[in-house]
Amino acid sequence: MKIIAIGRNYAEHARELNNPVPTVPVIFLKPDTAVLKDNRPFYLPDFSDDVHYELEVVLKVCKEGKHIAEKFASSYYDEIGLGVDFTARDLQSKHKEKGLPWELAKAFDNSAPVSRFLPKTEFSDLYQLQFELEVNGEIRQHGDTSLLLFSFEQIISFVSKYITMKKGDLIFTGTPAGVGRVQAGDQLKGRLMGHELLNFAVK
Repeated sequence: MKIIAIGRNYAEHARELNNPVPTVPVIFLKPDTAVLKDNRPFYLPDFSDDVHYELEVVLKVCKEGKHIAEKFASSYYDEIGLGVDFTARDLQSKHKEKGLPWELAKAFDNSAPVSRFLPKTEFSDLYQLQFELEVNGEIRQHGDTSLLLFSFEQIISFVSKYITMKKGDLIFTGTPAGVGRVQAGDQLKGRLMGHELLNFAVK
């Protein structure tokens, strides 16, 4: 499986990092070795002094497809969860300054904690989903899928023109404003519509 991640999909997050608001989806990938499951602890890497959390709604792809029309895209995912896109912001900034790819900042081992998944049929409106990240008891991020720049279906249709979707692939759909640094000893909790799906320590 692979992780397909969407950058800058909430306007306020793009602005907080002084990035332009995109007119087409911004795509990057994480490998399967980035996945961290079952609320296991996240260990800070020794190559970065500025790792940031980015909470995201995650889709699980349920069948293979390419060149998927937007009107059919909703049938290509059947479960929804939460994930954290950990980003080595210091590495990312250095690479962006030189016009280089971000992979070292985004794709490192265990950089994608992923929750358990819920059937999407549990939710009456996928574009009224509220989610939040709590760090040490304080709400740091609050997101609402009504504010997505590109819908789940638009993302799937766009990406599938270039990259074949396969069953089990995960799509990180973008983070809202409020990203910030994590430190050893932090406890992160992620909730989706009141369901606590993430609860893990930083070490």
